[in-house]
Amino acid sequence: MTPSPPIQPFSLLIKPAGPDCNIRCEYCFYLEKCGLYPDQTRHRMDADTLQKVIAGYMATPQPIYSFGWQGGEPTLMGADFFRTAFELQRSLAPRGATVANGLQTNGTLLDADFAQLLAEYRVLVGISVDGPADLHDRYRRTVGGGATHHRVMQGISHLQTAGVEFNVLTLVSAANVDHPTEVYRYLKSLGVHHHQYIPCVEPLNDGLTDFSITAEQWGNFLNGIFDEWQEADTRTVSVRHFDSVVNLLVTGQYSSCTMGGSCRQYLVVEHNGDVYPCDFFVTPELRLGNIHTHSLEQAWRSPLMRRFGAQKARWPHRCGECPYLPLCSGDCQKLRLGGDAPSALCEGWVAFYDHALPRLKEIAARAARRHRIPMVDPTAGAPEPEAPCFCGSGKRYRNCHGAAILHRCLKD
Repeated sequence: MTPSPPIQPFSLLIKPAGPDCNIRCEYCFYLEKCGLYPDQTRHRMDADTLQKVIAGYMATPQPIYSFGWQGGEPTLMGADFFRTAFELQRSLAPRGATVANGLQTNGTLLDADFAQLLAEYRVLVGISVDGPADLHDRYRRTVGGGATHHRVMQGISHLQTAGVEFNVLTLVSAANVDHPTEVYRYLKSLGVHHHQYIPCVEPLNDGLTDFSITAEQWGNFLNGIFDEWQEADTRTVSVRHFDSVVNLLVTGQYSSCTMGGSCRQYLVVEHNGDVYPCDFFVTPELRLGNIHTHSLEQAWRSPLMRRFGAQKARWPHRCGECPYLPLCSGDCQKLRLGGDAPSALCEGWVAFYDHALPRLKEIAARAARRHRIPMVDPTAGAPEPEAPCFCGSGKRYRNCHGAAILHRCLKD
C-alpha cells in the first residue's frame, strides 16, 4: 500500500459556544448558523467533545499546535472551560510540542479573573473594536439595542492590568470606512500596537447590505491607514495586512489565508464536533464530518476538503491580467460573488497596491538586509516553470500562478 503523503500543517478554529453571542452586531454573519441546529436553543461544547477535539489535533504532526477559540462569543463558556482546555492540551501534547492559543472575543464578558487566566496560559487575545464609541456602537449593540463600547473598554483594561498580549480586530463597515485616520489614531491612543482590519462585504439578493463597503471605499480606507502607519509607525505598530505583504516580499511565504493560493490553512470545529473547511463556509454542503466519527486527519485529507482548497487557485480570468495576482491569488473565496467576476474588492486592492507597494518594497528590502537574507519578491519576476509555486499550493509554478501570467503574456 502506498503511504499517504505527509499532512500539511493546519490550525484549528474552535467554536465552543457555536453561533451563540451575548450581543447583537448588525453585520454578524455567524448568528444565522443557529439554523444548522434547529433542535437546540443553547449551543455549548461538552467535555467529551472538547477532549476528542484536542486529542484528535494532537494526534496529527504539527510544527505548532495552534488553537483558535472563536464564535459567536467563546467567553460564554466561562473561565473554567478554558482552564480545562488548556490543561488538556498540556497533558495530551506530544513531548516537546509547541502549543499556541488565540481567543477572539467581543470583550464584554472579560473580568479580572478571566484576564488572569489568559495571562497565566499566555493566550493571545483578539478583541473587536470598530473605533471610537460613536463608530463602534453603530452596529455593535447589546441584545436590547444598547451601546457596548464602554464594556469593551472595561475588558481591555482587565487585559492590560493582567499583562495579556492582545490585538484589535476592526471590522471596516459603512460606519467607519470613511474615517481611517480617526480609527487608526484612536486605536493607538488605547495603547494598541497590533491592528487587523477586516472588510465587511455581505451579499443581499442581487446587491450588498447597507452596512457593506464598496471596493473604492476599501482602497481609500487602506490608503488612509497606510499613510498614517508609514509616516512614523512602521516599527512600533503592526498592521496585519501590511506585515503579511512585507513577509511575502521577503520570504515568498504567505502568512494570511486570503492572500494564499490554497484554502487549506485550518479546520473549523463547531460546538458539537462538526468539522468545516472555513469560517465563512460553515454550510451543510461543506460539512467534512464530525469529531466523534471522523478524525481530523480524515477531514483534512477528504476529497471535499481538497476540492475546496483547490478552488482558491481557480481565480477569474481577469486576475491573469493583473500584476498584483501574486499578492492576493484572487482574494478570499467569500468575496467572489458569482460567475467569473473578480473579488468584490478588486479595484480597492488595486488602488492600495498602486499607492503602497513601492513603500512596502522599501520596508521589505530593509528587513531583508537587516536579517542578511535575499529578498524573494514574487512580484518582481517569474520563478522557474518547474519550481514549486510561491503560493504554497503544492503545484508547479507553471500550473499555478504561472499559468495565469502565461495567459496574460499570450494575450499580449
